[in-house]
Amino acid sequence: MPGGPSATAAPVSNATTVAPETIRAIPVRHYGRWVSGMVVVGLLAAVVYAFSQGNIQWQAVQDKVFDDTVLAGAGRTLLISVLAMALGVVLGVILAVMRLSKNPVTSWVAWLYIWFFRGTPVYVQLLLWFNLALIFPVLNIPFIYKDEMTDVMTPFMCALLGLALNEAAYMAEIVRAGIQSVDEGQTEASHALGMTQAKTMRRVVLPQALRVIIPPTGNEFINMLKTSSLVYAVTYNELLRSTSQIGSTSYAVMEMLFVASIWYIVMTSVFSVGQYYLERRYARGSLRSLPLTPWQRVKVHLAAFSNRPSGGVSA
Repeated sequence: MPGGPSATAAPVSNATTVAPETIRAIPVRHYGRWVSGMVVVGLLAAVVYAFSQGNIQWQAVQDKVFDDTVLAGAGRTLLISVLAMALGVVLGVILAVMRLSKNPVTSWVAWLYIWFFRGTPVYVQLLLWFNLALIFPVLNIPFIYKDEMTDVMTPFMCALLGLALNEAAYMAEIVRAGIQSVDEGQTEASHALGMTQAKTMRRVVLPQALRVIIPPTGNEFINMLKTSSLVYAVTYNELLRSTSQIGSTSYAVMEMLFVASIWYIVMTSVFSVGQYYLERRYARGSLRSLPLTPWQRVKVHLAAFSNRPSGGVSA
C-alpha cells in the first residue's frame, strides 16, 4: 500500500555478534633437533671429560698464559704478521696492475711471479731465504751496499720476506678479481673525461674494487697470523718458538702448546670482529639496508621476548 513499508524489506535481526575464539598457537615439535642437540652435547661433554682426566698440568697453562716471554712472542707474531701483510698488499696491488697491463712483458713477469710463489710451500720459501748465504755469501750491490749475507738475512728479515712475498702472490689475484669486477664503462667514462690510465685506476677503479677486495684480504690477514708460526723454522722468536722453549725447559710441552693455541685464538678472534665491521662499512654502497650486527640481533630478540603476549596469539 502506498506510503507504507515495502513488502520486500528484510526483517531486522536482533541476534548479537559472537566474538571469535582466541587462537592459541602451538609450536610444532621438532624431536630431531632435540636428539641431535643431545648427541652433540654428549660428544662435547665426553671430550671435556677426557681432557680433564688426562695427564695435563692445567695450573702450568694458567701460570704461563701471561708470562713475559709468551707475551713478547705474541707481540712479535703480531708485528711480523702486520708488516708482512702490509708489504704483501702493496706488492699485490702492483702485481695485479702489471698482470692486467697491455704490456706483454710486465704481464708475463707478474704471471711468472704468481705462478712460482703460489706453486711452492711457504715453509720451503722460508728455508730458501734462510739458507741464501750458501749460494750468495756476500750481498754486493755496486756503489750502494755490500755486506755478508748472514748479517743481512737475519731471522726477522727471512721471516718478513718469506711471508710477504708469498702473500703478495695471493693478494695479486684478489686485487685482480676486484679490479675486473668494476664495469668497463667506468674506465671508458674516465678516459672520456681526460683522465689518464694511472689516475683512472687510482681514483675510479680501485675505490670501487675495495668492496670485493676487503673481505678476502681480512681473511688473508687472519690466515697470516697462523701461518706466521712457520717462521719457527728460521729461528725467529715468535709465539710458537717462545712457548716451545719454555716447554722444553719445564717439560710442559703440551701445556705450552695449549698456551700458544689460546693466544692464536684470541688474536684471530679480535681481528675477525674488526673484519666483520670493515666489511659492513664497505657494503653500504651495495646493500639497501645493512644486516644487523650481533649486538643488534640480541637486542631485537630480547625486545621480542619481552613483548610476547602471555595469552597466545589472537586473531
